[in-house]
Amino acid sequence: MKTAPRSSVKRPRTLAGAVPADGARIHALAHYEAALRLMQEGKFEKASAAFKQLLASSPADFAERIRMYINACTQQLARHETRFLTGEERYDYAISLLNDGNYEDARTQLKKILAENPAADYALYGLAVLASMTGDAHHCLEHLTEAIRLNPRNRIQARADSDFQDMADDPRFTELLYPEV
Repeated sequence: MKTAPRSSVKRPRTLAGAVPADGARIHALAHYEAALRLMQEGKFEKASAAFKQLLASSPADFAERIRMYINACTQQLARHETRFLTGEERYDYAISLLNDGNYEDARTQLKKILAENPAADYALYGLAVLASMTGDAHHCLEHLTEAIRLNPRNRIQARADSDFQDMADDPRFTELLYPEV
């Protein structure tokens, strides 16, 4: 039986034509490809974080390409960064994210409002709605209680808000909205 000379045996090529040397290199390649997918999906913040994490443990020949992608993500984020003049504008944006099902992005925006203004009852109300919609009764009650403490009119608004429909059977919710009964 005749065997092929070693030089004609093809090994799989990966990033930049490099031949995988070991499991660590293949692992790094998998993370690299996942970060690229995030970038292609337009999730530049997550992609940048993934590339930065990869940069710390990547082989030297990946480093320059990873830095290039980190820079591209940073540029995209700067270009697409939404700027708000007021907390109310940011709130409107957060609610639009919430209505589109982008719960984590909505949560991030609402928390940014609270970081700038801890007394922003409307942001706490928004977090209560978000918690209700995601089935987190504990945080819903926590945020709504604080929103009502800061602005008692939130109690009246919550009574008519269909976003709290999943909380309607919770006696703690009923007690919070109708304390006088």
